[in-house]
Amino acid sequence: MASKKSAKAGGAAKGTSALNGTGKPAHVNLRMLADHLGLSQTTVSLVLNNSPSGNSIPPETRERVREAARKFNYRPNYFARSLRQSRSMSVGVLAPDLSEGYFTRVMSGVVEELTAAHYFYFTACHDWNKELIEQYPRMLVERAVDGFLLLNTPVEGIQVPVPVVAISAHSAVPNVTNIVLDHESGARQALEHLWKLGHRSIAFMRGPRAIPDSEFRWESIQKVARTMGLKINPAHVIRMDSEGWSMKAGKHTMAPEIGYRPMKALLEKSHDFTAVFCFNDIAAIGAIRALKDAGLGVPEDVSVVGFDDIQSAAFTTPSLTTVRQPLTEMGRRGAQVLLERIAQREREFAVEIVMAPELIVRESTAPAKR
Repeated sequence: MASKKSAKAGGAAKGTSALNGTGKPAHVNLRMLADHLGLSQTTVSLVLNNSPSGNSIPPETRERVREAARKFNYRPNYFARSLRQSRSMSVGVLAPDLSEGYFTRVMSGVVEELTAAHYFYFTACHDWNKELIEQYPRMLVERAVDGFLLLNTPVEGIQVPVPVVAISAHSAVPNVTNIVLDHESGARQALEHLWKLGHRSIAFMRGPRAIPDSEFRWESIQKVARTMGLKINPAHVIRMDSEGWSMKAGKHTMAPEIGYRPMKALLEKSHDFTAVFCFNDIAAIGAIRALKDAGLGVPEDVSVVGFDDIQSAAFTTPSLTTVRQPLTEMGRRGAQVLLERIAQREREFAVEIVMAPELIVRESTAPAKR
């Protein structure tokens, strides 16, 4: 019996000496770190997991725990924590593409919120491939994600047993929260701005049919136009995907060409408009180039309005007047709701959360040329 006790004590001493000596063990676990600090494993765990309960622990002790964790390169046992919490601490993010513009602005808010919550995320790009839209969620469920965040991606057809939050999807699907923009307000702000500048003949560039926002925005534009008495000429309505949604390496990409090609085609038929309202900023940038290539000045001859307010919108020449979507806030809010749904699976959540747009007036709009 004495020899067994001696061996057990020796084992504990060996673990402690590994941290106190010059050599570091291959892996420092929670027990070893707690023994080294002379604290309970619970105390150390509360500090390292940023638990609210850990706020009652003296600041000096919390700092001592963090310093030891840094010194010995402590990493929590991910699988053990997942089993305890019945969560993987990861979510899946599905998006059509990873190009500059909508995706990057929304993801900045998503990443900010998930990082603060110590959540990992898998990002999958489906390129509007229906098979991938259905396949990727299944693959991510197999990797035990706790929930899904869909960016500009239709929810219909996606069957998953975890919480889902969709940004800009407008999907009336049970147990899905939609983060959407007030498109009618955005359309009203843009058209009233052009109307006050004297524009009565306005061209419109609609979005691709695949993007859920496209039809909702177009319906809002038509509704606002009717209330204003603004006549929409069908000959001056063009669509991004019908004229050249840019293709590179066999994949859809949001490049300015999506606006350049349809605007160039329209200009070959007519110059009888004084302004153009584009589906997004990337298309508006392409449209400005097409107008300039046709010998028209922006805004001297034609005013251009975009949508989204991507980062480069303020730095184009001329700088772009646009309807600002609060994209970063939409991403942040979407991630917040998803984490709440994961933590409170039985609670009822709103079907739709509506965000407000804002018109940003810059150099690309001016009084209509008489």
